[in-house]
Amino acid sequence: MLTLLPLSLILVIHLHVVSVSALPDAWARKPEPPLHSLQKRRSINSNPDGSQFIWLPQDEYSGKTFFDRWDFFNYPDPTNGHVNYINRTAAFKSGLVYYEDNGTVIMKADDTTHLPKGVFRNSIRISSQKTYDTGSLFILDLNRAPWGCAVWPAFWTVGGNWPYDGEIDIIEGVHDNEHNQIAWHTAPGCKLNTTAKFSGTVSTSGGHNHTDCNSFINDNSGCGITEWSRASYGPYFDSQKGGIFVMKWDENDISIWSFYRAAIPRDVIEGAPTPSEWGLPSAILHNSMCKITDFFRSHKIIFDITFCGKPLSFTQSILL
Repeated sequence: MLTLLPLSLILVIHLHVVSVSALPDAWARKPEPPLHSLQKRRSINSNPDGSQFIWLPQDEYSGKTFFDRWDFFNYPDPTNGHVNYINRTAAFKSGLVYYEDNGTVIMKADDTTHLPKGVFRNSIRISSQKTYDTGSLFILDLNRAPWGCAVWPAFWTVGGNWPYDGEIDIIEGVHDNEHNQIAWHTAPGCKLNTTAKFSGTVSTSGGHNHTDCNSFINDNSGCGITEWSRASYGPYFDSQKGGIFVMKWDENDISIWSFYRAAIPRDVIEGAPTPSEWGLPSAILHNSMCKITDFFRSHKIIFDITFCGKPLSFTQSILL
């Protein structure tokens, strides 16, 4: 299955609470379904030091305006995948991106053309025109995600000066795996704190635990956590009508959750996301062994679908 269907992407900004009554009303509009019941509501969150803050809506990408603030990447794949990324005009003309009548956004790779040996398959890679920083909450709503032999889909964020500004892989499927793989790639000096509480397990290869996020070692495997829930990726995720993925990026940590459709937290549906009430994240990069503000800066959001390929091992000056 090569179709990627992001119904909506909501970006929420972290605002410290001084006086709740003085907070502005920041709800400009409601997102498209399935989060159609999102309402104005405020829920106070707390930092480990006891200070309080609230999440307020910042940006929304959904419906027929989804692609208005994205750039289409049409250069050779930096991961050396067997893919030909096409530009905006070609993508709409060939039907690799389009909108359904209900506002559903479709992004997909070509899955109908019979190609001769050595010819790469057309696909899509887009990056947000806007950058985001510490103090952001990303909520992505998907009906389905690409899955299958040789398919490598990803939803991730990256800074302009890689790896010094960091990379966060929120959704990454590889081949026919049926679980999501979460990872961080940084300059030297950032590591996973394995004593932090999360529901996934540290990724391994060749008996080696991927706890060092340093992109200059271990073939740029970064530090990673595997999410073993059947609902996190693959055919079971699709059969459950998808769900949401959430990344919380603040000065305390970078945490990632996934919820299949029937388990989306009520506070998200009601427009008052409260991560502290969601239980353990699938993965967490804690500030105790990686100072978040030093290793992650000014990220753009990227969606892509490639085939085969390998991890990046050079400065990604053409990523964005």
